[in-house]
Amino acid sequence: MANVKLERLNHLIQQEISIILMEEVRDEDLKFVTITGCDTSSDYSYCKVYFTVLDEEKREAILEALDGASSFIRSKLAERIDIRHTPELKFIYDTSIEYGEHIERIIDKIHDEDKAKEN
Repeated sequence: MANVKLERLNHLIQQEISIILMEEVRDEDLKFVTITGCDTSSDYSYCKVYFTVLDEEKREAILEALDGASSFIRSKLAERIDIRHTPELKFIYDTSIEYGEHIERIIDKIHDEDKAKEN
């Protein structure tokens, strides 16, 4: 039962942070951040927030901006989510999309090599 509650909380945090970034943060670069997931600790004290960006060159700058805005985002989150203690937010760049693209390129390369052998 606790896992279901934690999963719901993670999903709610993900939704609310996305809305906060789009509507309430002044930094224009943060408006184009995509929150891909959240992982809250079992005691609700920490939450890892995974994100991606469209412009890879700005990844480090956006991570710094997110870390700088984390207290503002956390306070807005506390207003929107009814839990006793709002977790501290730790923003982490999500590499799973890049990893998936890398695997897809490898599969395509193997597929192309197989086609070349058949001909």
